[in-house]
Amino acid sequence: MKEKILHILKNSSEEFVSGESISKELGVTRAAIWKYIKQIREEGYEIESVSRKGYRIVNSPDRLTAEEVGEGLKTKYMGRNIMYFETIDSTNIKAKKLAAEGVLEGTVVIAEEQTEGKGRLGRSWISPKNKGIWMSLILRPDINPMKVSMITEVAAAAAVKAIEDMGVKAYIKWPNDIVVENKKLCGILTEMTGEVDKVNYVILGMGINANLDLEDFQSELRDEATSIKIETGKNIVRKELVAKLLNYFENFYESFVIKGDIEKSLEICREKSILLGKEIQVIGRNEVKKARALDIDNEGRLVVRFDDEKEEAIFSGEVSIRGMYGYVE
Repeated sequence: MKEKILHILKNSSEEFVSGESISKELGVTRAAIWKYIKQIREEGYEIESVSRKGYRIVNSPDRLTAEEVGEGLKTKYMGRNIMYFETIDSTNIKAKKLAAEGVLEGTVVIAEEQTEGKGRLGRSWISPKNKGIWMSLILRPDINPMKVSMITEVAAAAAVKAIEDMGVKAYIKWPNDIVVENKKLCGILTEMTGEVDKVNYVILGMGINANLDLEDFQSELRDEATSIKIETGKNIVRKELVAKLLNYFENFYESFVIKGDIEKSLEICREKSILLGKEIQVIGRNEVKKARALDIDNEGRLVVRFDDEKEEAIFSGEVSIRGMYGYVE
């Protein structure tokens, strides 16, 4: 009921809506309307109430609910079903459960806080409340399972475009990190459930350090991680960034999955790459090898040349990539 009242107020074009009209439309008492209005205010909405006129929203909080994110969406299905949580263990864990139950493609699980956020290779991900974007998309691409890893690059292209729309110059550290000033701003985690020749579903997890302060990071991470707020000195409106990200992602994802064309995404990944042309470390299970990053090929693999002049195209799941002396450099 609270969501229905909020929807009515949001669609009133800043005009007052009388308690009586809301009462009639929803079939509840005006006393009940007042109770829900109070709850909505407690969530951070500034609502003006005037006798004989009714209610109107004066200001909305930066919450990542369907109502708030939806205002900026231009998608057909990405983000049109948002499962919102104040606190959750992990959006990826919840998304897997929902995907197994058959929820629609494009469903987004998003939370203000994660208590067990995780990144690639089982690493933990710091996810403080109301400061970042912690979300997972449920995808059901009709593609060869061998091509699923390329969705990471589709997501990276969408993320870097959305972040730059917020006024921050960003780069991609192949295959799944967005970097600002040589520090990690965003991580992408792609997990698939399927069979040899069929994808059942893909969970695309994304964590973006939007409004974190320096003290939100553990001391050992402060040289490698950053946030949009740290880099710009001001908070961004997170719901705007989420909407931009989903808009870009649906566009690039449909090109790849429906048309079989990933060139648009790969072009962005090459153009915004922070690794190409640099000396890097290719870290495998049992060895670390020096190489130069040459290109990203049409399969989304990183093409490198080792010290022995041998060239190789590397799949993202095979190795970790670092700069010669640190995270990027």
